[in-house]
This record gives sequence, structure tokens and C-alpha cells, in this order.
Amino acid sequence: MKKVLVVHYTQTGQMGRVLEALCAPLKADPGISLCVEQVKPKRDFPFPWPFFRFFDTFPEAVYGDIPEMEPYAFDPDAGYDLVILGYQAWFLSPSLPIQAFLKSPEAARALKGAKVVTLVACRDMWLKAQEIVVAELQRLGAEHVGHIALVDEAGSAGSFLATPLWMLTGEPGPRWGGLIPKAGVAPHKVAAASRFGERIAERLKEGQPLDGALLKGLDAVQVNIALISSENAIRRGFKVWGAFLRFLGPQGNWRRQAVLLVYVLWLCVAILVFVPLGFLFRKLSAPFSKRRNAELAARYAGPSGE
Repeated sequence: MKKVLVVHYTQTGQMGRVLEALCAPLKADPGISLCVEQVKPKRDFPFPWPFFRFFDTFPEAVYGDIPEMEPYAFDPDAGYDLVILGYQAWFLSPSLPIQAFLKSPEAARALKGAKVVTLVACRDMWLKAQEIVVAELQRLGAEHVGHIALVDEAGSAGSFLATPLWMLTGEPGPRWGGLIPKAGVAPHKVAAASRFGERIAERLKEGQPLDGALLKGLDAVQVNIALISSENAIRRGFKVWGAFLRFLGPQGNWRRQAVLLVYVLWLCVAILVFVPLGFLFRKLSAPFSKRRNAELAARYAGPSGE
């Protein structure tokens, strides 16, 4: 009997739907024992988010100030053949419940020497968050054998407003007659995630190695090179603002919330300025940086490949 552990956090329900599609072939295989762990903080994050709670979470997400979690139900010593880790990107960082899991004693035991597939479902700015996840897996001694990135159908420009409005209202849209598109991963892409489960089930059934070739050729990842420099610049700004807001006090502190309004304005300007500048810089430097861009794309798409 092959053992597969799925660890994820879902707030909107989107990650749950993606994993339901992905895991369907695994559930249907009598030779696979599937354990699904939906992690949950003791003080859970609401959906939809209240405005200040949403933005007041950003300093902790950036600096990895993890919440206290409910006890995990899975057996960390079961010796899993594969672990699937599903997460979202919060302010260019992994969601706080997943950061908490990765820093837990249970993760240290379950992931040491384990083969891990990472799965992110969010708008297309997930590159820095994946860097953090991969670094944590390396620290834990896990072997990263696959990555899947499912991004919002609205694209970079459309999701700039669509995704925050979804988080703050609970309604994905579309809005204003389609001027603001629908937020979230397209339903057909969610359903098509079953192809990853089929490949995994096939490999497990046939006793083939679970290595970096596991998800190759399945269109698991597409890297938007134009966003790399933008994410780097915005991440540096996040670190500065996050340090200042943490200095002002804990979440909910009135001084911190007053400064958050200034931060929100900065964030809007940063995305409107740095993302187009990153795109322009890539266009201008493309003739001189083809090799570097290819290396970066391969790094972020790894190990599944574009």
C-alpha cells in the first residue's frame, strides 16, 4: 500500500476544489492510502476578510510570525511515499497557516527525506512565495520532486482589482459588466488538475521513481518572467513596511492601523509602477538577458519545467 499525505490550507474553498480534482485518481486507486490534512489556525482567518484585518496580516506574513495552530490529525511518522503541499501566496509569501505547518515539529518528522510536490493556486505573483517554500523544504531535508502553479484567469492586470475585491467581499465577480473580470482559477483548470493525480497514481502503481520527471510534460507551471524583477522590488518594500508596522505594535493596534492606510496607498502605487516597469525593463533588456531569463524561468518552474 502506497501512502500519500496531502497538507493544505483553504480559505475561499478554491484550494479544496483543486485538490479534490487532483486527488480523485488517488482516491479511486485501492493501492493508495490517501491522508488529507486541512490545517487550521486556532484563530482562523476570516473569509471574506474585513478590510483592516486583511492588510494588518501582511507584516506577519512577510516576516513569518506564525499563528498558533489546531493539533494536526495525521501521523507524522507514517512514512509517506509522497507529500502534496497546497498553499496560497499572501503578500508574496506563503500563507501563514502553511508557514506554521512548515515550522512545526510534525513537519520536521513527516517531511524529512520525503518526496514533496508543491501546489500554489493564486494570482500570478507566486515566485517569491515559492522561493520561501523551497527553502523550507531544503531545511527540512525533503526532496522537491514537482511543482504546480495554477493562476487566476484574470491575468496580472485584471487580478490587480479582482482578487482583493474577492477577498474583501467574498464574491469573485465579474463586476461592472466584466470591466473587472472574475477572480480565481478558471473552473476548467481546476477540473484539469486531475491529470496530475493520474500521473502520480500511475507512477505509484507501476513502482516508478518519484523524481523531478514526475510532472514534466503536463503544463504544470508557466513562469511570467516579467514579474520577477517586480516581485523583487515589491518584496523589498514589504520588508521595510512590515518592519515599521511590527514596530508600531501587534495586530489591531490603533497606531498600526492608522499607518496601514498609508501602506495601502503605497501598495497600489507600487503595483501600478513596478509591474509595468518590470515588463518594460524585460522588453528592453531581452536581447541581452536571454540566457539569464531562461535560467530564472527554469529555476522557478523547477522541477516540473514549463
